[in-house]
Amino acid sequence: MTQRWVFWAAVVAAMAVYLAIVLWSLPLIQSDANGLTPFDLRPVGYSFAEAQAFLAALGERGRSQYLGPQHWLDLFYPGLLALALSLGFLRLFPLRWAVGFSAIAILAAVFDWREDALVSDMLETNLDALSSDLVSQASLMTVLKSGVSTIAMLILCLGLCLALWRRMKGLVR
Repeated sequence: MTQRWVFWAAVVAAMAVYLAIVLWSLPLIQSDANGLTPFDLRPVGYSFAEAQAFLAALGERGRSQYLGPQHWLDLFYPGLLALALSLGFLRLFPLRWAVGFSAIAILAAVFDWREDALVSDMLETNLDALSSDLVSQASLMTVLKSGVSTIAMLILCLGLCLALWRRMKGLVR
């Protein structure tokens, strides 16, 4: 019972933080950057030129939002999501599979945290001193975070479908 309560608490907290990111923080950043897409919303990555254009368009308000509230939201969300996914995997799969799938969720969180650190470095760097290496590392972390998170969510969907199938199979007999 405790595990179920922790699972739902993690799901609700992750959803609340995600909604704050998507509905409040990133739209503020995007509007301050003349409508350009923030780094977090570019799952296929970005080039050095795209990063320069975004940083040049980003005003002080957007920069402080990215380094302030968005940074804190990005600190909590990946861990909450990994916790919720891991607890869901434990409920839906045998233990050895759940542990492996949880490692995928944790890896997504690590990529997200690394991406946030690199984006913070880019935001704190003078535009003239921005290195293409820093941008390519941040872009790679964005792509890896997006890909691994998608895989973790697909595994969760698979587990939910299997649980539904097992339940329906049990009802048919």
